[in-house]
Amino acid sequence: MNEVLRQEKKFLIGLSDYYFHSGNLAGFMMEDSHNQGDGYSIRSLYFDSLEDRDFQEKVDGVAVRRKIRLRCYGPDSGFALLEVKQKEADLQKKRSLRLPREEAVRLIQGDYRVLLTRPEPLARECYAVMNLYGYQPCSVVEYRRRAFIARENQIRVTFDHHIVGTESNFNIFDCTLPQYPLQDPFFVVLEVKFNGFLLSYIKDMLNDCAAGEISVSKYCLSRTVGKHFNF
Repeated sequence: MNEVLRQEKKFLIGLSDYYFHSGNLAGFMMEDSHNQGDGYSIRSLYFDSLEDRDFQEKVDGVAVRRKIRLRCYGPDSGFALLEVKQKEADLQKKRSLRLPREEAVRLIQGDYRVLLTRPEPLARECYAVMNLYGYQPCSVVEYRRRAFIARENQIRVTFDHHIVGTESNFNIFDCTLPQYPLQDPFFVVLEVKFNGFLLSYIKDMLNDCAAGEISVSKYCLSRTVGKHFNF
């Protein structure tokens, strides 16, 4: 199991700003090993309770909240990551558990008993929460991500673009998901994830983001059809 505790800042920038800032960062930061051109593909299946508890807590701005998702890196991936993201005041804690494709497919199909075969405490915790509150698959989000890492203190800067999704097919390993745009393709979500302090050149970049910090949620964006909600 992997666990990360950090701060996150999000900004919405234009496509031209993305190319400008990512080009600059390439001269100072290390590119993620998965980057290819405009980045790499990410698919996430989000689960929520019968009354959409996690969705509503995000909308209401609840200080301590949680999301459960299953993430892969394209339909040909041989594994998926079961992740629990928890918001705790200004900090974000993410715990993740790597599952083979066969076990991930069982989760997609609603068979959470597969988690009981795992030795990790996170698997048992997810099984308990997902059964107690009646969690079920709700939506899939896919996007391209270009990521950079600062060698000095592991600051991570990501640019997420061409964000699409669906609420009708939850199989993240399906090559033919019927997806639709969740955001104007000329906008990009910039995220900075860090512990401690930000380096000056990253602060300068964020100061150039005229729109200021935002609280965008890809999960909420993906529920625009089912919840008739624009986030």
